[in-house]
Amino acid sequence: MRDPVEFKNCARSLKALADPIRLKLIQRLQAGPKSVGELVELLGEELANVSHHLGVLRNARLVVDEKHGKHVIYSLHPEVRPSKKPKQADCIDLGCCRLELKE
Repeated sequence: MRDPVEFKNCARSLKALADPIRLKLIQRLQAGPKSVGELVELLGEELANVSHHLGVLRNARLVVDEKHGKHVIYSLHPEVRPSKKPKQADCIDLGCCRLELKE
């Protein structure tokens, strides 16, 4: 039987991903780190909305942020692994499960 902490972490990740904008953010970050401004442009959403959703993903340990001068760069958390298999390029591995993200 799996550790209850593992189930709790999995549920936290899945709960954070239960929003279309957050799924789109994860999908965009699969291609590599991006600034908040780049993500706003890619998603066509308001800055405050994107920042809020990035905060939820950061609190769930799905993304990490790094300051670069005035800019904040977001990337997938090291434990959230994009699939290495070419046929599964749109998949991420959360450790407890894999998600397939297609447009």
